[in-house]
Amino acid sequence: MTKHSPSIAAQGEVVPPAGIESPEQRYINRELSWLAFNERVLAEAVNQNYPLLERLRFLSISGSNLDEFMMIRVAGLVGQAQRGIERLSIDGKSPSQQLAAISEAVRGINHKQQEIWRSLRQELAEAGISIADDQRVPAQTYHALKSYFLEEIAPVVTPQALDPAHPFPFVSNEGVGVLFSLTRENDDEPLTEMILIPAALPRFVRVPGEEAVYISIESLIARFARYLFPGFTIKGDGAFRVLRDSDIEIEEEAEDLVRTFRSAIQRRRRGQVIQLEVEENFDPVAEEILLDQLGLRGGTVIKTDGMIGIAGLSDILAEDRPELKFTSYSPRYPERVMEHDGDCFSAIREKDIVIHHPYESFEVVVDFLRQAAADPDVVAIKQTLYRAGNQSSVIAALIAAAEDGKSVTAVVELKARFDEEQNLLWASQLERAGVQVIYGFVDWKTHAKVSMVVRREEQGMRTYCHFGTGNYHPINAKVYTDLSFFTADPKFGRDAAKLFNFVSGYVEPRTLETLAISPIDLRESLYGLIDKEIENAGKGRPAAIWAKLNSLTDIGVIDRLYAASQAGVEIQLVVRGISCLRAGVPGLSDNIRVKSIIGRFLEHSRIWAFAGGYKLPSERAKVFISSADAMSRNLNRRVEVLVPIRNRTVHDQVLQQVLLANLLDSEQSWEQQADGSYARMEPGEKPFNCHRYFMTNPSLSGRGGALESGGVPELALRRGNA
Repeated sequence: MTKHSPSIAAQGEVVPPAGIESPEQRYINRELSWLAFNERVLAEAVNQNYPLLERLRFLSISGSNLDEFMMIRVAGLVGQAQRGIERLSIDGKSPSQQLAAISEAVRGINHKQQEIWRSLRQELAEAGISIADDQRVPAQTYHALKSYFLEEIAPVVTPQALDPAHPFPFVSNEGVGVLFSLTRENDDEPLTEMILIPAALPRFVRVPGEEAVYISIESLIARFARYLFPGFTIKGDGAFRVLRDSDIEIEEEAEDLVRTFRSAIQRRRRGQVIQLEVEENFDPVAEEILLDQLGLRGGTVIKTDGMIGIAGLSDILAEDRPELKFTSYSPRYPERVMEHDGDCFSAIREKDIVIHHPYESFEVVVDFLRQAAADPDVVAIKQTLYRAGNQSSVIAALIAAAEDGKSVTAVVELKARFDEEQNLLWASQLERAGVQVIYGFVDWKTHAKVSMVVRREEQGMRTYCHFGTGNYHPINAKVYTDLSFFTADPKFGRDAAKLFNFVSGYVEPRTLETLAISPIDLRESLYGLIDKEIENAGKGRPAAIWAKLNSLTDIGVIDRLYAASQAGVEIQLVVRGISCLRAGVPGLSDNIRVKSIIGRFLEHSRIWAFAGGYKLPSERAKVFISSADAMSRNLNRRVEVLVPIRNRTVHDQVLQQVLLANLLDSEQSWEQQADGSYARMEPGEKPFNCHRYFMTNPSLSGRGGALESGGVPELALRRGNA
């Protein structure tokens, strides 16, 4: 452990060591760090430890990730550059400088995606799944494709001439189209035609029959275009795809938030074009038409030597080939709850419990609400809803409770990106059922994941609480790793009630017994915990910080961690995505290690652990779970919670099972290097896969009496490499 004199100034600022004063030397650019994360996702598409269709899934995910990045992050920078806003990034780059660096990185990722697609396409063919885009096909397949085109596609698509008599059609966000260069046979008159592919059509069409043959919708249209253009000779064709600015900005003085969001969603569909993707051999004249009509002069044009819209490959994943996918996994239902005959309230009343998703079933969260809805002793339910999914059993439970006469309050976050329309729909249905729907703050998102149930019992009213690190989304809960903490501790109940009063009535809580809430005091609580480790290090006591996050971008938190490292605090961070902190820089972050885990499940839980003067892992460590990442938006502009874990069994599970297993993982981990790049970790003599460990070992707090007959394998930190 390297120890330096503490260099945190009175105002909480780090005094940088000599030679690394510039922002670029101290911090990693947020956008470039995100692109590096997506490259790690893309690298899993060539991971030979994964089944073939799972590798295809990672390729598709890298495509959808990149699309969202362009529509939100790049669109924001483009807007700043166009308006002359010179807001510098954490590493000191202007919007224009960032856009130039992003453009280069994005082109590199696109090139890698196409290389991997060509390789996977060949492997798919060898496995009996053919992509017939530009290949000759057997007569039987050809006739099947032709029939499908004439019966299912031709009646739906609408060719449109591009000439002065026909206005250029609107191309929607993520819209795919095909341009055709034609010559009229009776007079050799040239003509350009466009076919926009309706969003209702599949991106890939599976040829009817037992043989797995797929063709992209744009290739199918190009192959049989002569049936759409009789009397014309087709000279050429080319597919293109458009991405638009998809962020939503809401004015603080909006009088009607619901109406404002409905209008903003409509505007988003017509947002500024951010990227045009065309095939590499696209007709230059047709490209000029698109550039002019889409208003993309100076924008990003990606010429693809393969498939446009790589995210569309997700359609092929529906192929019924279980041997080419991960072995199916069924999450466990907590034994603790089953020992109480499925009564969630009885199990929680006995002792706090934490559920580790997706290894333990999300159904226990739904059952908690279902039982509350049906229980005649339940008086009130309060629930935050950030993302709930398209077919939400959580929403159904809240509606059932309201229809049963219970007092039900739902905080519906309209600003949940890309879920705004769905949340508006849920809000409408909830209100019709009699639920009191709250939309929270205009300028802050309510991102906290909290549910509270007030129940009348013999001793009086008792409040049961659920705090989560993930959303109330049953589909995501099968893929995202998250924690659900249940408690009947009255202190948590009182704090949860204050949180809901804050959101519904703007009544800022004056005193909190357990929770820290942003933007009130969560930042200050984290600062205080880090400063305490600095103090312990100065006194020669054990000092360490372990954390698991999705993103680390806030300069204040980063500087606090730098100061802790300089003081000799051992810091180990598992950051799945963006990390603007530079680890292992001499004199600045010698004692900080940053790793990223990319695997079968999406790491999503947020956990903090502070040694508190004892060697980690320790029963006396201070452990917290949170809905917040270490990002300025989470700490300054969102309502979030930091939840202390005090029950001994739950504490052991979160610290010595969940967090420790993430630190020990060597099979799915990437480690950040001093230059900010990431390198895949060597598995070592004793390789460890935390996802496999959790799939095969039941949790501690959900185990109940079953622990007596068979414990959970104990993990130990290997000090040499972890």
